[in-house]
Amino acid sequence: MSTAHHPSDTSSLGPTYVPTARMSGPHRVLHQIAAVRRREGLSRRAVARRLGIDVKSVRFEEEQTADMPLSRLYQWQAALGVPIAELLVDGDGSLSPPVLKRAQVLRLMKTAAAIRERADSLPIQRMAQMLIEQILEIMPELEDVSPWNAVGQRRTLDDLGQAAYRRLSLDALLDMME
Repeated sequence: MSTAHHPSDTSSLGPTYVPTARMSGPHRVLHQIAAVRRREGLSRRAVARRLGIDVKSVRFEEEQTADMPLSRLYQWQAALGVPIAELLVDGDGSLSPPVLKRAQVLRLMKTAAAIRERADSLPIQRMAQMLIEQILEIMPELEDVSPWNAVGQRRTLDDLGQAAYRRLSLDALLDMME
């Protein structure tokens, strides 16, 4: 397996590896990181923040044929909050029944937590709490699952987006005004 240190790595998680080797012939699917990220409802930007890398590197590592060391998969596993087995590909490319069942229960838990968090009435909050307790009876490891994000993580007024660093020429501004 060939790996290289990515120059834009600012992570405190250790070296970031980007895939440099690809399987020859028909592309061999090595992982399903992108599918798991989407299923968990996380954006590439959110994962990039968790991994301490840029979005371009996230996109590159999400390629199913990206070959990376197990240590990097464990970093992805921590960033996505799923068991490592969910990132790996079974022989037929689909999730195994236990992993699929866990994913379904995880989504239920995130929904119940979101309902409890956003409910205005006490009876709805109590029903959501009962549902959470019932889910935890089935799968206690989901105790620390956070609810779905309402819109995504909001920036504070002190945070600058990438747009703040881009330069816009006066000509381009005048063209937009026409």
